[in-house]
Amino acid sequence: MAQPIVKYTLNKRGQLPEWINSSDSSFAGLHGITGNKTGYIPKYESPQEMIMLGIATGDPDPDGTPDDYVGIITTKALLQSYITATGSTLQYKTVTGTVTGIQTATTTGLSTAWNQESYSGGLSTSTTTKHTASGVGTVATISASGVTKVVTVVDTTTGSSISTVSNPVIIDAASTLSGVSTSVGIVTTTGTDGEAGVTTTTKTTDTTSYTYTDVQTTYSTSTSSTTTDGVTTRTDTVVTSETTNYETSYDYATEATRLWDIYTALNS
Repeated sequence: MAQPIVKYTLNKRGQLPEWINSSDSSFAGLHGITGNKTGYIPKYESPQEMIMLGIATGDPDPDGTPDDYVGIITTKALLQSYITATGSTLQYKTVTGTVTGIQTATTTGLSTAWNQESYSGGLSTSTTTKHTASGVGTVATISASGVTKVVTVVDTTTGSSISTVSNPVIIDAASTLSGVSTSVGIVTTTGTDGEAGVTTTTKTTDTTSYTYTDVQTTYSTSTSSTTTDGVTTRTDTVVTSETTNYETSYDYATEATRLWDIYTALNS
């Protein structure tokens, strides 16, 4: 009995179908993409809207298949075409983290200088020149947005009041502001139980969009001590590392080969 590569969804309970091979020598849940088209009544309802790749424990029954079975992939060429179509829609990229900056700060002093309630000296720090490097590909960027200003105007029969709350977006030199969008909300209320008066509240919200480079900063600290003639000297070393994510084109052929090799091994 063959174990084919299939397209499938979760079952109606949101679980992996029992006929999918979930062993370590197989694969499941890969290259998921919605089976529904935007603007149409969904063909697949939750929790079955995502179509994924996996290996089945047997061939599909020619007399009928369950609703979580979508189709079968019979050749490596068809497998690569399917992964390519899915990846193109989802804009696959290969992301590689590269250490692009590293710097070391070393602080040395007598052990007594580290424990002063009120620091009076005795510690010296030296910092190396920051070593920088570059990776392969294009630096990955992340898109984000933040509310930068909210203006609230309250109009009543006796006058108006205005309040402004500003939250500026602070970005580094490698980041880029990409635009501001404004939304306006207006609420009008009237008095009840014979009370007179109309109150109109207008809230204007500015949201600023921006992009920034995908860089993570990490710190590593180590401490060592040496004692000579009863005098202990302590040294603290802090290494600051910056890791930048670089994007390169996704290798669809390599991924198809990897999955096809798993399929072949299972069926050999």
